[in-house]
Amino acid sequence: MLVNYHTPRHVYIVCGNTDLRKGIDTLAILIADNFGLDLYDDSLFLFCGRRNDRFRVLYWDGEGFILLYK
Repeated sequence: MLVNYHTPRHVYIVCGNTDLRKGIDTLAILIADNFGLDLYDDSLFLFCGRRNDRFRVLYWDGEGFILLYK
């Protein structure tokens, strides 16, 4: 399944270092509790690790969460 990056209405960049060993559930709880954002609002959430060359993206595609790692 491919993500069309032109369709999400919002892209949120989470500032600071995030432990990239966290999975979908933990990242979703982090977004909901710390930022109070709706996870199902057609948004991409971008997390950066301690090193600046690694990222994780959390996205709800309507059927389930997608966790991308780059």
